[in-house]
Parts: sequence; C-alpha cells; structure tokens
Amino acid sequence: MKEIINKLKSKDNFRTLCDTETLQKYIINSNKQYLNLSSNDYLGLGASTLQSQFFDNLNVNNTFILGNPSSRLMTGNSFYYNLLEKRVSELYNKENSLVLSSGFMLNSGALPALTTSNDYIIADKLVHASLIDGIKMCSCEFARFKHNDTKHLRSILSKTACKGTIYVVLESIYSMDGDQAPLEEILELKKEFNFKIYLDEAHAFGVLGDRGLGLAEQKNLIEDIDYIIVTMGKATASQGAFIVSDNISKEMLVNKMRTLIFSTALPPISLMWSLFVIEQITSMKEKRDHLKEISIKLSDAVTEITGVKTANSHIIPIIIGGNKECVEMANKLKDCGYWVTAIRYPTVAKDKARLRISLTAEFTMSDIDDFVISLKTIFRNFQKI
Repeated sequence: MKEIINKLKSKDNFRTLCDTETLQKYIINSNKQYLNLSSNDYLGLGASTLQSQFFDNLNVNNTFILGNPSSRLMTGNSFYYNLLEKRVSELYNKENSLVLSSGFMLNSGALPALTTSNDYIIADKLVHASLIDGIKMCSCEFARFKHNDTKHLRSILSKTACKGTIYVVLESIYSMDGDQAPLEEILELKKEFNFKIYLDEAHAFGVLGDRGLGLAEQKNLIEDIDYIIVTMGKATASQGAFIVSDNISKEMLVNKMRTLIFSTALPPISLMWSLFVIEQITSMKEKRDHLKEISIKLSDAVTEITGVKTANSHIIPIIIGGNKECVEMANKLKDCGYWVTAIRYPTVAKDKARLRISLTAEFTMSDIDDFVISLKTIFRNFQKI
C-alpha cells in the first residue's frame, strides 16, 4: 500500500479529503470562504428558501423519519417511496419508476439485473464509472463506441450478431466535458437496429427541458427512450436516484437488482424532500434561463482565454494536461477565492487533467465577470512558465 501511495504522490495523483461546509453559493474550508465552482447543485437550491418552506410544512407527528433500518424488500418500503415513484412516473408519462439510494448504486445495479447472457451492451466511451462497473458485472458481452461518434456506433451495430436485446448506454450531458449526446441521431439508428436506450440524465435533470426533465424532454424524445436515469444528488439537492421505464422492467429490477435487494432503504425525510423539490423544479424556468445565460457567458470567455471551444454548458472543462500543472492552477484560483477542483486520472484520461467548472443558478453576472478576470490572469501566467 505504501508503494502505491508513494507512486500516486510522485505522479501528482494523490488525493485527500477536505473538510468543507456549504454556505449558499460559497464553500468554507479552513475558515476561508470561496465561491464554489465545483458544486453539482445546478439550480442553487442549497442557497434557496425551499428548506425552510419544507420544514415549516412538515407534519409527521410521532413518525420516525430520520432513518430506515431495513431494505425495501423487508420493512423499508415506506409510503413515501410510493408517492415519489408515482409522481416521477406521471411526470415522464412512463408506466413505472424505481428509486434507489444513489446514482452509483442504480447504474451499477440496473444493467446486470436487466440483461441476460444473450444480450449485448454498447456504451459510449465516456459514460460514468458507475455504468462501467455495472457493465462489467453483466453476463453478456459489451463494446464501447467512440464518444458521441454515431458512425462508430453504427459500425458496431452492423457487426453485432446478438440473439437477445441490444442496449445502447449513454449520458445526456457528460460530466467531465459538458457536451450533449446526439440523441436524434441515435434515435435514427434505433429505428434501424431495434435496440433499447439507457440514458443517464444526471447532469441534465433540472437544467434542460420546459419542466427541467432533461435532454430527452428538451428534444421531445421521452417516449422513445426506454430507460431514463436521474440522480437526485445534483440539481435536486437531495439524495438517491430513480429510473423510469415500464412495469416489467421494474419487476425485473426489484427481483434481480442486488444494489436494491441488499441495501438499506432511504430515510423517509429524504424521500419527502425529493418529492417536494421535484414539484418545485418543474416550474423553475427562470432559474434555468439564468443558468443558461451565465453558462454561455463563461463558456465564451473560457473559449477566448484558452483557444479551445467549449460546449456552452453549465459544466465547463479547462484542459490543462499534466497533473502537477492542473493542481497548481486550481490552487492559484483558490488563492483568488475560487474553489475549482483539479480532475485527474482515472476520472479522466491520462494527460487530460482539467479544471472542472460547474455553475449554479445562484451565481450573478458579476460573479462570472470577476472569475473571468482572475482566470485570465492566472492562465496567462501559466502559459509564460
């Protein structure tokens, strides 16, 4: 273990846990305050008055809601699970939905439960680690297609001699690049090759679509997507995750999904909060519009500073390359009052270390302007080194 740790340190790839406290759009570390540019609270709900409204209206009498010491299949399937799943299914106009304790548990457990040895999985090269782990646990064969490359996907599909069902796995917005999946093109391939689509909307839920349901809603394609996955730990500012699909798929998941069967259920208070927030999110168009405005503003500025085109997303990567340089630049930004995380291998490919900027609707235009000034100065100084 010491050898491994020393090797990580020698490659500037060693990580430690930082004690932090969230204070609205800021983060506190070692008694210093930073503008938090590494949060996935995309709508800024952690800084909103929703929490006070939620607790003011909370009426549970003597019911214990802070924990749930059982799995859902034993005694942990509280009434609030049913309320949340029913509402999520209605929003997506799907037959059913299932709530898990986290996005990682959902993605690592769903595909092994849904697939058989006769099936075949084809996943985008940049899907999340939770999906990769889940795919590796499946009994069927799998392949990876080049990121957002529908020609490569077509090539794999045309050579596949699958006797069962083909699953194409992708994300709507990719967490490290901020770019979108070419859903329309993939739907055209689906008509030809008759596969099922497993779409992770983790970084699009709350942000895209008239009601904030994600990229599939924005493209008016919800009906065509077989499995839509959403984590509630990002724009929803809660915990857990859900998958929306059909009745038979839910039955398969309940009976075969190890991360559901062998896991403690979520506490009722988390389910109640998630339901409360999701109801609010559907009408938060003003926040979505503002987030889009500041995202475009900063994306354009980053493109100008670095010379590399960004995706005009609320997730904006600045590719640095080397681990050491990336960490140093993140520290320089912290010196200026900005908390930006250095992302390194294995989260991203080797020599693709980057600063990952993620925006929330709580940021003002002035916040963006001030950050751009600091970023421009620091980036230019690094280029001179």
